[in-house]
Amino acid sequence: MIEFSVVDWAAWAPGLTERSQWLRWADVPFLPVGEGAPALTEVPAMQRRRIERLGRMAIQAACWCEDAQGADSQVPLVFASRHGDVTRSMDLLASLATGEPLSPTTFGLSVHNAIAALYSIARGHRGNYLALAAGQATAEAACLEAVGLLADGAREVRVVVYESPLPGIYAPFADEPDVFFAWCWRLTQPREGCPTLSLRWEPASATEGMPGHLPHALDLHRFLLSGMPALEHVTQGQRWSWGRRG
Repeated sequence: MIEFSVVDWAAWAPGLTERSQWLRWADVPFLPVGEGAPALTEVPAMQRRRIERLGRMAIQAACWCEDAQGADSQVPLVFASRHGDVTRSMDLLASLATGEPLSPTTFGLSVHNAIAALYSIARGHRGNYLALAAGQATAEAACLEAVGLLADGAREVRVVVYESPLPGIYAPFADEPDVFFAWCWRLTQPREGCPTLSLRWEPASATEGMPGHLPHALDLHRFLLSGMPALEHVTQGQRWSWGRRG
């Protein structure tokens, strides 16, 4: 089992751009839909032009969750997404299929850690950051990684989780609702006065749980905001059990 406190959070999704909206949403959740992207005024315009919608959402949540010291290089970052900016990868594959030359810029921005790198460059963060993916357990893997960094001496870790709809060609493989969203949590060792979450895991008899109304990572953010006492998630033969105190 692991435990950690969430000392602050930020999130962005279509129609959910303010904390008050997210708190109301947590009581009556729905799938966020709509167009648009964050203004991302924290990033200079020349750099902002290179960032697609998913990256803007993830970087905006990360910026909003910076503490008073800004993009403190002593705070490690864990960026986590099941598929990352898969639309860019599809553009590259389409170019290959038609024999067109590949764009070096598009290739460089399609790798899984590209959004983390863009944040690091734009905000001058020179500390530790990483990007990971672990299927429906991506959010859990990110929190495990963060707790490992805390145990290694980090005073806090920021976890950024972000997703987008799959391109149409991959739609038959979707195993949960897929929508645009991004959230960021500031994690510390358990701290009085802050929500403290626990996470246990064990083998599950079922291979997969029933798909929920929300994608799991978004449902986990709802769990934090709503004050629910527990949340269970079964995927890939593993049962993840969330609890809370405080």
